[in-house]
Amino acid sequence: MDMDPATTKRQEPRRVQESRTTRLVLGTALCTTGLVAGVFGLFSYAVMPALARSDDRVYVEVMWNINDVIQTPLFLLLFLSPLPLTAIAAWRLRHPWPWTAFAAYVLTVVITVVFHVPLNDALAAAGNPAIDPARERDRFENTWAAWNTVRAVTSTVALGCLIPALTSARGRQACCARGACPW
Repeated sequence: MDMDPATTKRQEPRRVQESRTTRLVLGTALCTTGLVAGVFGLFSYAVMPALARSDDRVYVEVMWNINDVIQTPLFLLLFLSPLPLTAIAAWRLRHPWPWTAFAAYVLTVVITVVFHVPLNDALAAAGNPAIDPARERDRFENTWAAWNTVRAVTSTVALGCLIPALTSARGRQACCARGACPW
């Protein structure tokens, strides 16, 4: 079936614009995922090992303070943004890389909700660290650190999958600009 050249020309800018929008969404997902992966990675290779050198009271107090100050609208926005952004990009691209990134990031959020939030809440509910910091640290430290390393890996996997997805989106834009877009 031959398409009318006038119709093709009218559709071309829309396809190119859709591709640019997809790339913007994907680029934003890449940035927010990278920031979150960086935070979790930093905790795994620097913050938690440094805190492990501290006595119980310092360890509990610092984790208490970190959990208190990190709960901001900005962190929540950065932490949750990769979910809808990656899902939108995956839906628009219909390519396995963003879907894989989405699945890995969903796992990151699930780990946070299932393991970290309850541990952080229990530490906060324990009250003043002077009560029994050794007991609170024992309940918290190893489990929190281990699952943080897992979520650092899952968020880094998500980040790694977004890079070829962005490359795929660029290829799609070039293809659509030539009027040869199969999507």
